[in-house]
Amino acid sequence: MTLALCFSRSGLLNRRINHLANQVLRLHLAFSSSASPSPSDPSSSSAAAAATGPQTTIREGKAEIFLDESNSVFYNKAQVNNRDISIAVLRSFILKRHEEYATRSRKAGTKDTTLSEHAKYKEPKVLEALAASGLRAIRYAVEVDGIGEVTAVDNNEAAVEACKKNIQHNGSLASSKVVPHHADARVYMLTHPKEFDVVDLDPYGSPAAFLDSAVQCVADGGILMCSATDMAVLAGGNAEVCFSKYGSYPLRGKHCHEMALRILLACIESHAIRHKRYIVPIISVHMDFYIRVFVRIFTSASTVKSSPLKLAHVYQCTGCNSFHLQNIGRINSKELLEAPLFVSLHSLCAILKCTNPTMVMLQSAIRNAGYQVSGSHVDPLALKTDAPMSVIWDIMRCWVKLHPVKHRPGNHPGNVILSQEPKLQANFSKVLVASVTRKSPRFMPNPEKYWGPGTKAGRHPKTFQMNNRN
Repeated sequence: MTLALCFSRSGLLNRRINHLANQVLRLHLAFSSSASPSPSDPSSSSAAAAATGPQTTIREGKAEIFLDESNSVFYNKAQVNNRDISIAVLRSFILKRHEEYATRSRKAGTKDTTLSEHAKYKEPKVLEALAASGLRAIRYAVEVDGIGEVTAVDNNEAAVEACKKNIQHNGSLASSKVVPHHADARVYMLTHPKEFDVVDLDPYGSPAAFLDSAVQCVADGGILMCSATDMAVLAGGNAEVCFSKYGSYPLRGKHCHEMALRILLACIESHAIRHKRYIVPIISVHMDFYIRVFVRIFTSASTVKSSPLKLAHVYQCTGCNSFHLQNIGRINSKELLEAPLFVSLHSLCAILKCTNPTMVMLQSAIRNAGYQVSGSHVDPLALKTDAPMSVIWDIMRCWVKLHPVKHRPGNHPGNVILSQEPKLQANFSKVLVASVTRKSPRFMPNPEKYWGPGTKAGRHPKTFQMNNRN
């Protein structure tokens, strides 16, 4: 159920994607939840509810919570599908973690009994950063098999107390796994770096204030679930506010909701790369009045450098709404990739018995032919290129036509090569990116005299006495 997404700073992808709308629909149908108020079940009522009389409850999925008549604890019945999809993604994530663990075990050639305590598989820990009534955390605990501890954090004392009652009301399974905390979610996440395998952000409005601490709280390879309900801002209703919160200017148009998803993804990525981390989007959903994204977070200082490749600026016509994407970055590699071994300029000229072209001329001819070329640290006259040898020899044939050689009798390899007409007409005009040959020693000089491996341990060096003769 992985959906590969790239995203742009201004909110658009630089490549087409195939939406998994059908899969998302199946995720919805996989869970039947009702959020209608119902009388409390006598068999599952808590002692506190019995003491104060029957209370109205709300059942959603396998969880049941008390209805807060005063509305001091926030509950949004319109986001049932949000919680259903989150449970589906969490189940898939746990299966994926099992597969990854099994792969690592096979590669290491070990079994669970021989693995160290740190390397053993552990049930994923979940953090619901803005718990409110605790309904989401309770549903995770009672509906997702293989889940570990679920920490429910909220900065509202009334919400934390309601969360405790709801946890107790849902029996021993919820009580054993869900742990409520009264704390500021931002501070809590900052003080628990890389501790949770799953972090769930579902704020009232924008998640922008929580993103920097959230990307630091997720364990390596963990998942961040993030919602945003400020669609008027993300969809172009207030571009200045969107830039202040997410660092992007939205554009109005039929694609505004897709752009909102990409703006949120780009914002999460911008926070992650500050800490040498990057995101891999799994699935992104626009539903009703909000958007929700699910991304995995990994740590890699080298991969972070490729983050600009995911971003692009979009230019849109105000008249016909035509748009154009301009990528922020592109790869310009200096060591040629996937080019094993190298050819030597001296070797080429020795076979043909011709004068040497300069390295700049030969590199320029290869680039003008549409191929890549680079030097090698092994030899200043070495060329690494993706051009086939037939192209290299055609270039050298063209060079010999400009600088003729004497004919040699016999079936010499050089004669055989030069007897064929080149299929490619080489262009030796200088290309600016061609490297300049510098005079340098072929091998690094020794730092001191008699440089080399020392005497093997346990052996004593032999000494020789010289007799002085008159």
